[in-house]
Amino acid sequence: MDRDEKWAVIAGRRRELADLLAGLHKEEWERPSLCSEWRVRDVAAHVALTPQSPGMLRILAAGVRAGGDLQAVNRDLSLAHAQRPTTELVAELRELADSRARPAITTLDNLVFDVLVHVQDIALPLGRTVPMPLAAAREGLDRVWRMGWPFWARRRFRGTRLVATDVDWTAGDADGAEVRGPAAALLLLLTGRSAAALPRLAGDGLARLAAP
Repeated sequence: MDRDEKWAVIAGRRRELADLLAGLHKEEWERPSLCSEWRVRDVAAHVALTPQSPGMLRILAAGVRAGGDLQAVNRDLSLAHAQRPTTELVAELRELADSRARPAITTLDNLVFDVLVHVQDIALPLGRTVPMPLAAAREGLDRVWRMGWPFWARRRFRGTRLVATDVDWTAGDADGAEVRGPAAALLLLLTGRSAAALPRLAGDGLARLAAP
């Protein structure tokens, strides 16, 4: 995918998420998402905040206060933004859907898998089905597999061969125990959403991944 195609995916997912959120009841906004300790509201705020992220100086200052923990910075900013009325969060997602602004500490490739996964973080606990674009899911798998922090996928899945069944993508050890399934489920697996991913996967390596 080229840059324009990646931005188009991001814009489409923001609008898709806005449409989903607009129809939620008040209590659904407060439900736990697939993100540990994040409500649906918090994940929605994170996605809405991404194209209007504070500048580098504010992020660095927050990082110092958090002892260098960038995940804590991300969490704190998102939780603060989540205090806005839900109608405002939905409006932001729609109004900023086409924005190509991004936080200074991330990349376009990171934004692609980030929005793909966060839509699922919200949709799945609510019992909604939101298909993940296959080409974008493949891009997301490639990116998460290549990167180290915070997922460390190559380390976590050493000895495993991962195979997507709906798009041309494989990774891991050629002779490893196989785990296969839809690209969307594999992307959730690589990004730490095992409980949601494992029921949609199969293969000899599955028992190893499901072990406590």
